[in-house]
Amino acid sequence: MREPTVSDLRHPVDLLSLGLGSGLARHAPGTFGTLAATPFFLLLLQLPLWGYLLWLVVTFLLGIYLCGATAKRLKSHDHAAIVWDEFVGLWLTLLPLSLYPEPFVPAFWLWLGVGFVLFRFFDIVKPWPIRWLDRQVGGGFGIMVDDLLAGLLAMGVLFLLMQRW
Repeated sequence: MREPTVSDLRHPVDLLSLGLGSGLARHAPGTFGTLAATPFFLLLLQLPLWGYLLWLVVTFLLGIYLCGATAKRLKSHDHAAIVWDEFVGLWLTLLPLSLYPEPFVPAFWLWLGVGFVLFRFFDIVKPWPIRWLDRQVGGGFGIMVDDLLAGLLAMGVLFLLMQRW
């Protein structure tokens, strides 16, 4: 396994899979990648629901290629610096916020923070079947699918919490 460097960001595939450089953080690259995905979520709010869903599908499928290619170059199953999967997982988690009646009010920011924490929790803890998939499924699909499931779980919890309060 080789460690990615800033020079890897010159390659467009690595630039994206390494989260525009956020995955190069020495500590908690997944958290930094998730943080880097947040401003893009604010742009996604401008899309209609169908556009947001299409974006999720396209970026997930693109992520299979991006993450697989970078993992192959780094000779790693799922190098911590590969954070495109965190981008897509967070965007999926925050989907209920796209339905929020008044974006950018204080409650919106609270729910955004809750969604962020929920996604990081499920991505780090990896409850079954996420942990099993992470260990058993390789390549770009394996890198993407565990964060997709973490995002689905986090989205479900976020949605339920938003309905309750």
